[in-house]
Amino acid sequence: MRISKVLIASCVLLLGAAAAQADHAGSLSSHRTLLTFSGPVALPGVSLSAGTYTFELADRNGSPDLVVVRNREQSHVCYLGLTQHIERPRDLPADRLVLFGEARRGMPAPISAWFPIGESRGYQFLYRTR
Repeated sequence: MRISKVLIASCVLLLGAAAAQADHAGSLSSHRTLLTFSGPVALPGVSLSAGTYTFELADRNGSPDLVVVRNREQSHVCYLGLTQHIERPRDLPADRLVLFGEARRGMPAPISAWFPIGESRGYQFLYRTR
């Protein structure tokens, strides 16, 4: 895989500062984003402690909606699940890479969507409703 550019961005999250770095090879299916969270966050069915995680498409040649999240070293899969495409809100700053949902007091903030750097659409995580 030839990496055409490395982008660095930072975003301020509800939990504090988060830094992001992405390898972007020119197509929607070939990017990877490193996100660092200053506090715990959640994805459907899993809580992630503060730290750095890799967000990317799981199957670059298959389902464009399957997202995998791994630890920084990429030695452990923390989350693998289907998403649905979502357009980036017009008022969302370009350096904001994730949207958060509301969390109950004392619970990790759920990541509702991930927007790869430079993309106009992102991936909305599918949570079960009770």
